[in-house]
Amino acid sequence: MSNSKSTSELSILAKLEGLLFVSAHPVSLAQLGTALDLTPARTKAALDELDETLATRGLRIQTDRGRVQLTTAPELAPLIETFLGLDATSKLSPASLEALSIIAYQQPVTRPQVDAIRGVNSDGVMRSLLSKGLIQESGRAEGPGRPILYGTTPEFLQHFGLASLTDLPTLDLSEAKNEDMDTELLKS
Repeated sequence: MSNSKSTSELSILAKLEGLLFVSAHPVSLAQLGTALDLTPARTKAALDELDETLATRGLRIQTDRGRVQLTTAPELAPLIETFLGLDATSKLSPASLEALSIIAYQQPVTRPQVDAIRGVNSDGVMRSLLSKGLIQESGRAEGPGRPILYGTTPEFLQHFGLASLTDLPTLDLSEAKNEDMDTELLKS
């Protein structure tokens, strides 16, 4: 006699966890709701409940632009890298981190906008971030030349151990403005 339960006997959370486990890419709430025959509100509530349940385990729910996926807890990265025999996570140069933070906070943003904020050409840095899968093209801006708009990817969230973009630290620009004012006073 089989020891397994039928699909109908499993809880919504178990079904949701199974669907997220087998999904190779982030999925929308609508896809999950359709598969589980749930309303959008009930799907969101079930995801929130599953997220709370997973908080004490080695898995997390990651949300990006209305799509969700199951990931490992960021705290486990060193253990997983060792277990899988992977090299340590590749380090990002200061220039890459600078451009990436501009993109993360300003997205969608064009390369010329990143250049203007950084004060230097960002072609090489942008190519590197694209090749690492940390940023992606997210459309085209209106205006002359219709420049490419860039945004972060789910891999960006995983790399930095964020569940969603709302987990980015808030920026306190008051210190930066004070430094700019001090610099202007010195120039006068």
